Amino acid sequence: MQIFIIGAGPGGYETALEARKRGFEVILAEAGNVGGTCLNAGCIPTKAYCRSAEILEEIRASEKFGIRAGNAGVDFPAVKSRKDGIVSALRTNVEAMLESAGVTLVRDRAVFRDRNIVSAGGKDYRPDYVIIATGSVPVMPDIPGSALPGVLDSSSLLGLDSVPDSLCIIGGGVIGLEFASIFRSFGSEVTVVEFCREILPRFDAEIARRLRQSLSKRGIKFSLQSRVDSVEAVADTSGKQLLKVVWTRKSSQESYLTDKVLVATGRRPFCEGLNVAAAGIAMTEKGAIHTDSDMRTNVPHIYAIGDVNGRQLLAHAAIFQGRKALDAIISGAEGGTAGKNGGTDLSVMPSAVFTIPEAASVGLTEEEFRASGADCTVRKSLYRTNGKAVCLGETDGLCKIITARDGKLAGCHAVGPHAADLVQEVSVLMSIGATEDDLRNAVHIHPTLGEILL
Repeated sequence: MQIFIIGAGPGGYETALEARKRGFEVILAEAGNVGGTCLNAGCIPTKAYCRSAEILEEIRASEKFGIRAGNAGVDFPAVKSRKDGIVSALRTNVEAMLESAGVTLVRDRAVFRDRNIVSAGGKDYRPDYVIIATGSVPVMPDIPGSALPGVLDSSSLLGLDSVPDSLCIIGGGVIGLEFASIFRSFGSEVTVVEFCREILPRFDAEIARRLRQSLSKRGIKFSLQSRVDSVEAVADTSGKQLLKVVWTRKSSQESYLTDKVLVATGRRPFCEGLNVAAAGIAMTEKGAIHTDSDMRTNVPHIYAIGDVNGRQLLAHAAIFQGRKALDAIISGAEGGTAGKNGGTDLSVMPSAVFTIPEAASVGLTEEEFRASGADCTVRKSLYRTNGKAVCLGETDGLCKIITARDGKLAGCHAVGPHAADLVQEVSVLMSIGATEDDLRNAVHIHPTLGEILL
């Protein structure tokens, strides 16, 4: 059987490789670079910058560990070159894996002619199944002045050749905060303007607040409950061209003069050019492709995974949604009801913010549990009580675990060094229905940050 996959981001290329392992003939169409946004202009390049920022901060703090390192500076062209090299190397590796696995890569945009025919590379295909994995693109809000030079999205910011003296970030979500943390380390004066009452509005409120407080200590300024009104081009007293960001907060207008503006107000599913109407594919009100729990669209042989279905805009979500779709395809072809990964619980979906310090989350937040009316137990542990954290000199952190009435682990939320690793451990336990006793009885190495969970 033949599967045609549209889009070679993490969801697309990982699903292609997995489909080949399961014996399918696979056609993978991608008009841009293999790896999608995550590899080329998202997860990977930002994490390369994050690592440079972490090393810089460690050097700056070296004296408290008895190390005299002198003044640390940023060679930004070298930092950028390292980032570009990492992206290039990983992209080459992905292409090599696809070739080795026997995936046919068509470097062109795919278009539906009807529900059965997909065109790409000057050829028409009639695959048995189609998986759409075209990802998402940044949302650019309708703000006067948003088209001015110097107003950037995340991809454009990653392309800068120098560190701006000042940076105003519109949006206090994951993308905005990671860039705020990175460029503050590199020397930019950073201001974050967020419409909601708190940064990371989908995170546990206490964790979000503590992260904001930690970032504020590093000199990042925040203006919450603020609606951006406009961006204007102005010149300072020396004639230097700047951008003036104007926003309204609590009925009063405020502004900030800055070199660059990053618009990080979220992402939206990308379906342009697919001609989904020709295939009769149903869409949601928010412009995403509608799917069921198996990632199947209303057209039985067409599936949609990752950001394009609007369910969970995370690279790892796209990968596991792809496996879920393959399970459904195989089950349908064999007349069965369960596939290799049929038990994967996509509701247990951890996420992280790779700021300094990190923040991470999985499961229900304390607010969501309280709002549901269900009984829960919330337990907290501070990093400063953990021996390893004290030795690391990283004591500013909090981890909280939420347990349902039946004792099952229902959520974990953390802010502090290696928060993502702590949350990942609980995510594994949640995925197998573990209880607080299961965690309590699991021996943890001493001294490790993992003991915070105990």
